[in-house]
Amino acid sequence: MTGRTEWPDDSPDSSRAEKELSSQDPAERARAICLRLLTGTPRTRKQLADALRKREIPDEIADEVLSRFEDVGLIDDAAFAGAWVESRHHGRGLARRALARELRTKGVDPTLIQEAVEQLDSDQEETRARELVDRKLRATRGLERDRRLRRLAGMLARKGYPEGMALRVVRQALEAEGEDTDGLDEPF
Repeated sequence: MTGRTEWPDDSPDSSRAEKELSSQDPAERARAICLRLLTGTPRTRKQLADALRKREIPDEIADEVLSRFEDVGLIDDAAFAGAWVESRHHGRGLARRALARELRTKGVDPTLIQEAVEQLDSDQEETRARELVDRKLRATRGLERDRRLRRLAGMLARKGYPEGMALRVVRQALEAEGEDTDGLDEPF
């Protein structure tokens, strides 16, 4: 015995709430699905539209429900993009290029992406790059200079920092440690 009450037509991979929703009209199901998804974390209109499509909500009804949610402020892609940029830049150290890529995959409009990433200026980006390099620099001590350079610049490149900025920040950090940086001005 599983200790679980079995309901008619109950299967291990579906919940009773999903079954109750399936008996409702599609608009009510769409609203319930969106509200449930928005409870955990903010989502973009595209993410919600994809979820509704996956659950076989007709496109016309999904558009109506999503438009209504936008009208009342439950879906706000601009606010989502701004919060995403703020969070991921400070939390993960991502640069504008990487942030824009992530927002594109979430279906945010290119204009909104541009506005969101513009809240970070080059100075903020470079300051964050320096913090990341300083934190990683200790772990590269004992390695040869070129290997340290590749590791540190590679880490910044994966986070979306421009090559010129990454090399400049790494070179300056290595110089501050007393490392000889002659010949490091040329990109790899």
